[in-house]
Amino acid sequence: MPVLLATIHTASTEAARKAPSVGTAGQRDMVALETKNLSRVVDGKVLVDDVSVAVQTGELLAIVGPSGAGKSSLLRLINRLDEPTGGTMMLDGQDFRALAPRELRRRVGMVMQMAYLFPGTVAANIAFGPRQRGEIVTADGIAALLERVGLPGYQERDVATLSGGEAQRVSVARTLANAPEALLLDEPTSALDEASARGVEQLILDIVSERRMTCLMVTHNKAQAARIAPRTMVMARGRLRGIGPTEEMLRDC
Repeated sequence: MPVLLATIHTASTEAARKAPSVGTAGQRDMVALETKNLSRVVDGKVLVDDVSVAVQTGELLAIVGPSGAGKSSLLRLINRLDEPTGGTMMLDGQDFRALAPRELRRRVGMVMQMAYLFPGTVAANIAFGPRQRGEIVTADGIAALLERVGLPGYQERDVATLSGGEAQRVSVARTLANAPEALLLDEPTSALDEASARGVEQLILDIVSERRMTCLMVTHNKAQAARIAPRTMVMARGRLRGIGPTEEMLRDC
């Protein structure tokens, strides 16, 4: 079966901390992903503290802040790798607790800082997610995904032989094989050299543009945030400190 990705429409917005804006009147239905007072406290340590933000369909939102600000913890809550101790997240208006975790993670794909690939071939890695749901990605589908991420002919390569940049591209292809509606990217280029990082960055920009996918990208690199994201949210000590046009946010943080 061909690999299909959801088509969604682009909109931009600015959001306030406690009552996130969702654009102009009549655009409420264009919010793809929204957190409402989302929090996580573990053994008395606050990891995420009362974060409310709305992300429009098709928007690429950067998340910046110092180490320990709660950026990665927020993505883990959205992907339900961790459970919140307060608040919730809405996906297309549906509370994520109403979705089975596996279904949520199919619809909201996540790419980590390091590409955690399974031992074996590139093709086996790409086919893994759909196979868990009893679906098959055809050889043509795998070839098309690899072509798209700039790795034509890599189907039978052993993942152990890949460079860091190649492995991260395979990780992106594996995520796209699940036909997600949104992408969560947790510093996907920080472990790469400059050339590889720029290549993966451009790949992400191209895919988000082509597929008009909602994307949240954590980055420690302010220059990268300025290159990729019209809007940026700033976090510190688990809290949302500001959200708005990237140039303005980076100037003030």
